[in-house]
Amino acid sequence: MTTPVKPRPRKKPLPRAIPRAEAAAIFEKLSAIMPEPKTELEYTNPFTLVVAVALSAQATDVGVNKATRRLFAEADTPEKMLALGEDAVREHIKTIGLFRNKAKNVIALSRMIIEEFGGEVPQTRDELIRLPGVGRKTANVVLNEAFGQHTIAVDTHIFRVSNRTKLAPGKTPDEVEAGLERITPPEYLKGAHHWLILHGRYVCKARKPECWRCAIADLCRFKPKTPLPGTQKAQ
Repeated sequence: MTTPVKPRPRKKPLPRAIPRAEAAAIFEKLSAIMPEPKTELEYTNPFTLVVAVALSAQATDVGVNKATRRLFAEADTPEKMLALGEDAVREHIKTIGLFRNKAKNVIALSRMIIEEFGGEVPQTRDELIRLPGVGRKTANVVLNEAFGQHTIAVDTHIFRVSNRTKLAPGKTPDEVEAGLERITPPEYLKGAHHWLILHGRYVCKARKPECWRCAIADLCRFKPKTPLPGTQKAQ
């Protein structure tokens, strides 16, 4: 007698995204707080931005900035970086996580930019992700910040905010990215990445979102809202 096969439990579908009008209202409020949002990574040109973003994986922007100030003072072009060499790069960034592998990638991407792109940082996602240590998220940051393209780089902060608010629910960064591109009004696409990442970093925090001072609390679908410390329980 064969053993009956138990049916697989159905996966719960993700909640639907909020209406477009509410999404527009969210970005309107965030843009009022931060009219000209920008990355907190320090850079001087597209090349140093590529390096800084690649170094920021599993590291804080503050930590990356401390390491790259001296590095970029010595090498702010792929030619100078290649001449500096892997050992010197490694010494500059040794306070950053995974610094040994990152130093290799910095030298390798510098060489590729020189040999395959004439010393200029490429301006398409497909070309950027060919660079060692550069993935889709890094490429999107560079395209948005350095070249003004309407890309959205989904990191842990944006992933969290998009799912909590139901602005763009998704199980993967790619799903969230696609959802944000669909629901974000065109006039907010350039700044969307920065508004969401900064909101997630400083207000909609991972362990305890500070809902009591959130500018979009009335539009956010996250429950229960975190109350002001020392006051009544969350509603």
